[in-house]
Amino acid sequence: MSSQDIPEENLPAEQVAHGAVSVADEKDPFADPGLPPHEPRIQDIDEQAAKRSERAVAFMFTLSMLATAGFIASYVAIPHDKSIFVFPIGHINALNFALGLTLGAALFLIGAGAVHWARTLMSDHEIADERHPVAASPEVKAKVMEDFRQGAKESALGRRKLIRNTMFGALALFPLSGVILLRDLGPLPGTSLRHTLWKAGKLLVNMNTNEPLRPSDVAVGSLTFAMPEGLDEHDHDFQTQIAKAALMIVRLQPEDIKDARELEWSHEGIVAYSKICTHVGCPISLYEQQTHHVLCPCHQSTFDLSDGARVIFGPAGHALPQLRIGVNDEGYLEALGDFEEPVGPAFWERG
Repeated sequence: MSSQDIPEENLPAEQVAHGAVSVADEKDPFADPGLPPHEPRIQDIDEQAAKRSERAVAFMFTLSMLATAGFIASYVAIPHDKSIFVFPIGHINALNFALGLTLGAALFLIGAGAVHWARTLMSDHEIADERHPVAASPEVKAKVMEDFRQGAKESALGRRKLIRNTMFGALALFPLSGVILLRDLGPLPGTSLRHTLWKAGKLLVNMNTNEPLRPSDVAVGSLTFAMPEGLDEHDHDFQTQIAKAALMIVRLQPEDIKDARELEWSHEGIVAYSKICTHVGCPISLYEQQTHHVLCPCHQSTFDLSDGARVIFGPAGHALPQLRIGVNDEGYLEALGDFEEPVGPAFWERG
């Protein structure tokens, strides 16, 4: 449609007054045709139709809230290893399917509700404005603020309370989908950092032979690594448990032990200490027979096993925890309890 086909009385008054509409000629073959006359929507002239649109928008926002609640419920209730058959996709992970479906629905319904609101209830008058310099003049700023106030008024946000409240509800509830995903950072540790698999009666098992240890298996000056009875390297949480329960066992001459508690907690000079360095958790594996020192290979923290495994060099902050051991009726080395302090590096809530 060219500008010649539009009656002048139907053109916006601003454009007629300012000569915004031009006629195509040889010098300007791409003339501005102007704006077509505004045609009111049914919602503009029928309040019942406007109410129906309002309810439709509110319904979509409400469904978005329900989808967000479904996302949270799916995340909590569906096992991560459960699979289902979905035609025509096939067998898929049930949790991933439920999370994707509910999250997608929540997002789509917020967007669809906003679009339907804008297309049926907000003002749809087309307004042409002349280009202006980047630096706005005070008059332009005042006009922008006035346009904003006018737009807020025409959006009927204050008058359409049902839409406003359900929209706020959908927007407020949807971020919970992201918050609930923080659960994947891992379960709260609780007191798990303070305890290991060791307890009274647990046998000390040689990590190389997987056989219970007798006192005769530990020679003076030797270094043996042990783990709790019942722990298997094929267990799904083996790495988590061995990172706290790994032991190094050394046999000293009883007269060489300087610390009274260390001597009391040993058996015939056999002492059991955590293998996990108290600096950053590296496994300690270097033992010096003559000095009874053990060295962490990561940052050279050195501990004296003849004196309560206290730190004599390096960045480690405290001594290695000792495990109290004894011998059972069958002659095997066993734990007499768990470590009395957390193994490995210190943490902020440590008592």
